[in-house]
Amino acid sequence: MIASPEIFIAAAAERTKHIRLGTGVSSLPYHHPLMLADRINQLDHMTRGRVMFGAGPGALVSDAFMMGIPVAKQRDRMDEALGCIVRLLRGEEVTHKSDWFELDKARLQMTPYSRPSVEMAVASQVSPTGARAAGQHGLGLLSLGATSTAGFNALASNWAIATEQAAEHSHVMDRNGWRLVGPMHIAETREQAMEDIRFGLEKWIFYFREIANLPIVPEGDDPVQAMVDSGLAVIGTPDDAVRRIQQLVDESGGGFGAFLLMAHNWANWGATRHSYELMARYVFPHFQNLNDNRAASMAWVKENKEAFTTEVRGAVGARIVQHMMEKGPANIRPEIVELITGAAAPPPKEGA
Repeated sequence: MIASPEIFIAAAAERTKHIRLGTGVSSLPYHHPLMLADRINQLDHMTRGRVMFGAGPGALVSDAFMMGIPVAKQRDRMDEALGCIVRLLRGEEVTHKSDWFELDKARLQMTPYSRPSVEMAVASQVSPTGARAAGQHGLGLLSLGATSTAGFNALASNWAIATEQAAEHSHVMDRNGWRLVGPMHIAETREQAMEDIRFGLEKWIFYFREIANLPIVPEGDDPVQAMVDSGLAVIGTPDDAVRRIQQLVDESGGGFGAFLLMAHNWANWGATRHSYELMARYVFPHFQNLNDNRAASMAWVKENKEAFTTEVRGAVGARIVQHMMEKGPANIRPEIVELITGAAAPPPKEGA
C-alpha cells in the first residue's frame, strides 16, 4: 500500500537518476488543491523535472466513505480541483471559492522547475470523466485497465471525447501524452509464465472480485484462463505481449505514447524482475523501432554476401600472391591458398 505517492516518489528519486516518476494517481477530492500542488511542485524541483502528476477522482469508495466524502460528488470535485491545480502548477495566482475548499490569491512558493509546468495526466477507465477533463485542460490521458474488455472497447471513443473537448477549449491533444496501463507477466514459455504466477495471482483475483470496487476480473470457472482469453492479462511469452500491445495500437485509432505495466505481485520478485527484463529486451524495442536499422543492415549484407566474399577473397589472394612472388611459397600453407582461391574441399560431415 502506498498511502502517499509523494513520499514514495521522493524515496525513489533519491535512488535513481534518469527514470521519470509519476503519481498514478493522486485522488483530488481527498486533498486541498494548494497543498497537493505545493507537494508536486516541490518534487518537480527535487527531481529536476522527472516527476509527473497523475490525477483522478478516487477509485475506492471505502476511502471516500471514511472521510465523509459523498461518492456522487467525487468526479465533480476532481474537475473543480483540477482546474485550480493546473493553474497553480503553471505558476499562476488563483482565487476560487467552493463548498469544500477555498483559495484566496493563492500561489505556489516557488515557480515550476519544469516549464511551462509539470507534465500532467488524468486517469480514465470506462466513463468519459477523465477524457473530458484531459481535453478541457489540454493534459495527457492515463487509460487504466486498458486491456480489460470494457477499457479496450472504450479506447477510441475516450480519445475522441478528449479531442473534442480539447478543440472546444482551444487545446490540442497529443497522442504522445496518452499512456495505457495493463497487467502482464512473461517468461521464456507460456508454461513457465503460468507456473510463475501461482505465487500470488489467486490473492489478486480475490481482491478485485471480493474487495475492490473495480470489476475488472472476468467471470468464468477458470479465472486465470478467462483473464488471458479476454485480453485483460498477458501471461505468456514476449511474442504474446507484442501481439497484445499491437492490438491496443490498432484499437486506439492512431497509436499512443507509452504502455505502462501494472504492478501486481503475481510472481515472486525474481520472476517479476525477469519479466521486466524480457519486456525491456524484446517487447519495448519492437515498438520503439530500435532494431529496424540492424535488421535492414543484416538483410543487406545477406543479399550481397556472395559479392562481398568474392571481393575479400580477391584482396587477400592478391596479397598472398604478392608475398609468394617476393619470398616464395615456403611459408604459405596449401589449404590457405585453396581457401582463398575457392578450391578448398568442403569440411567433412559429422561422423564421416
